[in-house]
Amino acid sequence: MNGVTDKGKIWFLRGGLFAKYVLALVGLVVFVLAVNGALETWISYRGIRSTLTDAMSDKADATAKRIEQAISDLERQISWVTRASSNTIELRRADYTQLLGQVPAVSQLTLINGQGRELLRLSRQTVTVNSNADLSRDLRFIEAVSRGTAYAPATFHDGRPFMSIGELHSGFNAGVTVAEIDLRFLSDYFGDSQVGRLAFAYVVDAKGRVLASSSKGPEVGKDIAALPQVAAVLSPPGKRLASGTDINGNAVLTTASAAPNLGWHVFVEQPTSQALSPIRDQLVRIALLIALGLLVAIIAGTILARRMLVPITALRTGARRLGAGDFGHRIEVKTADELEELAGQFNSMAGQLAETYSDLEWKVKERTRDLAQSINELKVLEEVGRAVASSLDLNAVLPTVAARALEITHADAVLIYGYDAAHRTFNLTQSIGIEAEGRHRAIDAANSPLAEAAADGEPLAFPDLAGEGDHPLRDVVVGAGFHSVLVVPLVDQQGVLGSLVVLRKAAGDFPVSLIGLMKTFAHQAVLAMRNARLFTEVDQKSHALEQAHSTVREQADKLREQTEELKDWNKSLEARVETQLSEIERIRKLERFLAPQVAQLIASSDSPEGLLASHRREVTVVFCDLRGFTAFTEATEPEEAMNVLREYHAALGTLIFKYEGTLDKYAGDGVMILFNAPILLADHTLRAVKMAVEMRDTIGPLTERWRNRGHSLGFGIGIAVGYATLGQVGFEQRLEYAAIGSVTNLASRLCGEAKAGQIVVSRRVYGTVEPHVEGRAIDDLVLKGFNHPILAAEILRWKGESRAEAAAE
Repeated sequence: MNGVTDKGKIWFLRGGLFAKYVLALVGLVVFVLAVNGALETWISYRGIRSTLTDAMSDKADATAKRIEQAISDLERQISWVTRASSNTIELRRADYTQLLGQVPAVSQLTLINGQGRELLRLSRQTVTVNSNADLSRDLRFIEAVSRGTAYAPATFHDGRPFMSIGELHSGFNAGVTVAEIDLRFLSDYFGDSQVGRLAFAYVVDAKGRVLASSSKGPEVGKDIAALPQVAAVLSPPGKRLASGTDINGNAVLTTASAAPNLGWHVFVEQPTSQALSPIRDQLVRIALLIALGLLVAIIAGTILARRMLVPITALRTGARRLGAGDFGHRIEVKTADELEELAGQFNSMAGQLAETYSDLEWKVKERTRDLAQSINELKVLEEVGRAVASSLDLNAVLPTVAARALEITHADAVLIYGYDAAHRTFNLTQSIGIEAEGRHRAIDAANSPLAEAAADGEPLAFPDLAGEGDHPLRDVVVGAGFHSVLVVPLVDQQGVLGSLVVLRKAAGDFPVSLIGLMKTFAHQAVLAMRNARLFTEVDQKSHALEQAHSTVREQADKLREQTEELKDWNKSLEARVETQLSEIERIRKLERFLAPQVAQLIASSDSPEGLLASHRREVTVVFCDLRGFTAFTEATEPEEAMNVLREYHAALGTLIFKYEGTLDKYAGDGVMILFNAPILLADHTLRAVKMAVEMRDTIGPLTERWRNRGHSLGFGIGIAVGYATLGQVGFEQRLEYAAIGSVTNLASRLCGEAKAGQIVVSRRVYGTVEPHVEGRAIDDLVLKGFNHPILAAEILRWKGESRAEAAAE
């Protein structure tokens, strides 16, 4: 029966340990590899997706801006044929022919008179004159008459996308020119070089129809409004999705950018399967790595478990035979590790057991005698411990420790040294049986037996100190007639407290049992000393705490009195703070669109709403922009264009605030400034012209710097004076102070006529500032939106400028 049980235990031991070691090693390897793979995969996924989305978003934004710019350029080129000088059908036809030859995107031009009748329709293949077709209800004609420029929704003819642009002619009831635009040129913005090898892009109109596409994108003319990403953008409020599907139902990463003036949206997309292919490759590598780690772990676990089970089985067999009384049996294990050491201990134990059995009676007597001695020492040590711990006064504990140490060692003298960590010295604090001289009461820790014993944490015995090296402890001991010395360190986990020195006059070794006993005694002595010190510190802190409590109580009384005073002060301060906050809020609202000094003036007014209410007043309007900016943005990176605009706006903003102008609006390079509103300025026209001259002088060096960077830009200004309707426009979250009237259009048109470095003003402005400036009259200008030629002049310089400065310009 026992044999069966032992076999079962051996099988359980083999099977249990084997399975535990193999499973533990395999599980650890698989867990580490799986966690590492999961973290790397997640980080890679986030990084790849973020990088792709940012890159596609940049491409979509850039393409949308280029499309809007292209349509704006077409509008400007079409507006050329609306000039008032071409007042006959023959002149219009010549202008139309020239425009068709210069602009390939324009496929057809139609002239409609003020009554909505078709006078001329010209394409590259056909010409129709005086068809007199009624187009008065055509949306292109109606919107062009009401707005000046009209964009018609895109249409498709024979699978080709087209759109119409209507431009109102200058003069009263002068008519409209409608241009048919072939939108196939948009495909130039969706080449593989712009979109990329794996991605595709397309642009859709407000109905979700494809106007242009890259080679991998959907067909032109296809209605894809049902795609989730397109439907989300087209439906209010126009939310953009980061993922969607293509026309084949495959998942894609997508980003969109709007062309708001046209109602179109540009999409850049990439199939998710292609975008995340590095993640799949990484997952395959991780799976292979886990499989390889699993195989290696199984093999290594099997080998290690087998190497461990063989010596364990040998140990079990040997232990069983030793337990049966076969002390001559020796266990043979050659593993060069703890198992071999354990086998050696078993063999040593067998030899010791054999010796025990050979001389058992003698061993029992010797052990009984030693045990009795140990019990006696423990009793003495217990009594000593109780005596040492009976007091919490350090001045009483130290003499007790010295007296009990002298008692249990039967020595001739005992010294107790305390350790001063700051000065690294051992200072004599207690002595029995010896009088130390004053110059030896402090011992330097360097090269001293006291420091050596404290560093090792073990007692240090000297059979005859007279033969040792020269140090202060030797002078104290030998000079007093002592020879053998036992140094017991007083240390614990918190550090060194000192040393206990036991002296005997007779030379000789200290018994090992005595050294061990003194070591145990030193532990109890350290505990008693620590408790005494702790009690002293607690007592001192208790007194300090009582004093602090009394102080806090006094301060609390004072604090209550001060609190009552503060309550009274707060009542008066609340009213002041509320008044100041309302004042600050008024100033913040005004600073959205006024110069700081103007905002402060309105804020200090008793009725600021009256200053900003809708009213009619004569104002001077300054309009300025950069010459060649459109061509510059087409040929320049967006970041460089933004840097140029920052420098440009910073230079103008300083001068606008300096002359107390009101910044009405700015869009790109165009800036519009009002004078005499909302604050009355007696010299508003003079201020406007002087500011314009200083603007030209300030932007001049900037254009030189831009030219050194390869940008050919100029600066033009137009100024007009007249009556306008002024007031706040906008909504609650965004208010602007605006001027409405023909004077703003006149300033804009004059600015459009100004060349680089030129200031063009209306004759009324010139007449107002003529005594202060040098200028010249220029030919009457035929401006868009004005029925009669406009009298204008050019401001050359301010009369205060030196001739040298004028020549430098």
